[in-house]
Amino acid sequence: MGSVRELLRKGREELRASGIESPGREAALLLSSLLGLSEPQLLSHDEEPVEDGLDRRFSDLVTRRSSGEPAAYLLGRREFFGREFVVDARVLIPRPETELLVEIALALPLPEAAVALDVGTGSGCIALSLAAERPNWRPVASDISLGALACARANAQRLNVSGRVRFVAAELASPIDLRAVDLLISNPPYVDPEDPALVARDVRTFEPHLALFASERGLATIRRLFDMAAGLQPGSWLACEIGFGQIDAVLALAQARRHLELVEVRADLAGIARDVVFRRAFSK
Repeated sequence: MGSVRELLRKGREELRASGIESPGREAALLLSSLLGLSEPQLLSHDEEPVEDGLDRRFSDLVTRRSSGEPAAYLLGRREFFGREFVVDARVLIPRPETELLVEIALALPLPEAAVALDVGTGSGCIALSLAAERPNWRPVASDISLGALACARANAQRLNVSGRVRFVAAELASPIDLRAVDLLISNPPYVDPEDPALVARDVRTFEPHLALFASERGLATIRRLFDMAAGLQPGSWLACEIGFGQIDAVLALAQARRHLELVEVRADLAGIARDVVFRRAFSK
């Protein structure tokens, strides 16, 4: 039977040896999750002994993290837009930069009871954040993965918004009448599968490829979204996250589609063009 301090030391050393950034913080996250404590509580109890069974469970988590398995999957959760979302290997782990897409949507001049269609919803982080922030909105969350939709539904129940969100199993939005949609929003797969340098090894290994990679140098799904936007009513909106270095190609795709009017290109905190916003043209 070891103490909290001893376990943290062992975990920190193993994580550091495997090249994990911030090994002390990650060791504390893993152990605090097992003990049901916050990080400050954990550190204030560092002299307390832990049971042998917990020692083994912590060691297993550290080993899995050392192999590259994301901490969010080990913990089973990730914070997004101020709320905690359940995540597992069925869904992409929500990223802080995607919060920018939610901020953009919330600032758009949409109707009071807007219909926002989140294509490729994954964990539901975009659609459910919109539902939580705008109680009168009627989000629709679509995904081709039934596992992802099950995860999103579970998150909707946890956030008490399940009664206001419609979930649709679909490849993009094929069965949905886009004429009723005020905002088409998506964080689509946009990583070029031929360029492994664009995504970290642990992401390639553990996160769902369906949510990460797209053909045509990462642009295939974005192109299809732009084509689908022709079915929106004039004046409706399209907001989409894009990948590093894609802005010129994305704008070229949009310019070839007369139904799209560029409204904004938004950069993330690193100065990377991260989101594009369009309106469905009234006459073109």
